[in-house]
Amino acid sequence: MEETDTDRPSDGELPTGVGAEAERLTRRARETVDDRERAGALRTRDRLLADHGFTARVREDDTGAVLVLYPAEWVENDTVQPERIDDTDRGVERSLSGAGTDDWETVDTHNRELVAAVRRAHGDTHGANATALADFAGNHYAKRIESLTGEELQLFLDEYYPRNAWPTDDQRAVVGESIRLVFEQTAASVPTRRLR
Repeated sequence: MEETDTDRPSDGELPTGVGAEAERLTRRARETVDDRERAGALRTRDRLLADHGFTARVREDDTGAVLVLYPAEWVENDTVQPERIDDTDRGVERSLSGAGTDDWETVDTHNRELVAAVRRAHGDTHGANATALADFAGNHYAKRIESLTGEELQLFLDEYYPRNAWPTDDQRAVVGESIRLVFEQTAASVPTRRLR
């Protein structure tokens, strides 16, 4: 199976944007501590995929968790039927461990847009914290900020931020709020399972 999907829905493949959104919703469901939010994210993901004739499951292997998106006609009773697989390239796999599948430039552009929005709406102090978070997400994980896990955000707060961001007292006092303001610019919630 290919690691990334292509934007050609007319020939039975999953559009890139749909695969990315399915990944985002799956990450959100895995990170939230709220059962209703988890269930809601999975329902939204499954409806989105069903609209395109696909279904999802998460496979755990030696490299971590992998989101696997299959054409629905391959699956019966939650089991893939090998004899129904017509073209393995139609399946999509997206790693849920470590970096996402977007290229670094796309990730960085997205993260810098979030920083600019926070700076415009909330000023330079929050903007500086958002910049540090964007640097961390892009350079260490090649991830969109909203794809960071609670554990990764905690690493940002505990290790990266005090050692690499050189925050002022004002910045340090509001960094938690800055993170929330960045996430408000996206459709994602701040993952709080490990964030303290």
